[in-house]
Order: sequence, then structure tokens, then C-alpha cells
Amino acid sequence: MPLRKTSAQAQVHEVQTRSTARDLQGLLQQLRSSDNAERRWAARDLAAHPEASAAIGAQLIEEADPTVREALFIGLSTQCSEAAVAALLPLLRSEDAGLRNGAIETLASMPAQVGPHIQSLLRDPDPDVRIFTVNMLGELRHADVPRWLCDVLRHDPHVNVVGAALEVLAEVGSPPDLGALHEARRRFADDPFIAFAADLAAARIESP
Repeated sequence: MPLRKTSAQAQVHEVQTRSTARDLQGLLQQLRSSDNAERRWAARDLAAHPEASAAIGAQLIEEADPTVREALFIGLSTQCSEAAVAALLPLLRSEDAGLRNGAIETLASMPAQVGPHIQSLLRDPDPDVRIFTVNMLGELRHADVPRWLCDVLRHDPHVNVVGAALEVLAEVGSPPDLGALHEARRRFADDPFIAFAADLAAARIESP
């Protein structure tokens, strides 16, 4: 004889409904909810609405809950668009390290869309923005990464930006990049860290 479920086992949990519609306007309203779970649902659903990129970026600036932040970043990564890049780039100037790192990681997942912005980022007046951009190049799967790094080594005036570029080039560089390494070493001949980083990068590139 088959077992029968008891009333406790057969109990069906009540389905919770959302307080707003799941269309674009309803999701944007839900994104401003005081409830973390509602904002997280909205962030996930808004990934299907490319026109919501700016709103997602604006919410990221204010969002304090890490799980909602993650959903917002995933939403922009899923959209993988110019609008998503535009929403993320301002976060490179944030004082919040978690927000910056999330932006860098998400931008690095969109090489085709980010590529056209790299040159201007590497010429930003703020050396911190240039350093964050160099860090992003370490994760960016783009054919021009070595060229951009070599340009930094040859021309950037800030020792910390050049040092960051040396560290990344040590991982992604090849023998044709050695000239830029030597140029950086020459430009900062009095800086022991640059000399050490350049020699280390050259040794890694030259090793079989």
C-alpha cells in the first residue's frame, strides 16, 4: 500500500506576490523599494531591459546591500552594452573600494564595449583612474591590451601608474614589449621599485 502524505507534509506554502508590476516602470519602482529582496528581484529582472542601464548604475551608487549590488552588476554584465559601460565608468571614481572593484570586474567582462574607452581612461587627469584602468586591463580579454600597457610605460608621468602597468605586463606581455619595459626603466632610472618591477617583468617575458 503506498504511503499517504500527512496534512503537514502536503501543506502548500502560500506564494508571495510582488507589490508592483513586472514591466519596466514597475521594476524601476521596485528598484527603489526599502526591502532588499524586492530590490534584488528588480535588479535581476531589469537585466532584460537595456534601457534601464542608467537607472541600474544610479542605484549602484546608493546601494548598501551586497547581494543587491551583486545582482545589479550581473544585470549590467548581462546587458553587455554601451549603455551599461556608460553606467559603470563613473564608479571608477568612487571612494568605495567594493564599488570600484565591482565596476572593474564587470567592465572587464565586456571587452568589445570597453575597448573604445581605454585610451581616454588612460589619459584621465586622475592617476587613480589610470591605475584602476591598468588593473582592469589585467582582466580584459582584448587584443590591444599589450599595446595599451606599452603606451603607459612609454608616456605616463606617474610612477605608480607605470608600476601598475609593469605588474600587469609581466603577466600578459611578450618579447615585442621588452622595448617599452626598458623605456620605463630609463624614464624612472632613480626609482628602485620601477627598476625591480621592470627587471622582473622582463625575466618573466623572456623565460621559456
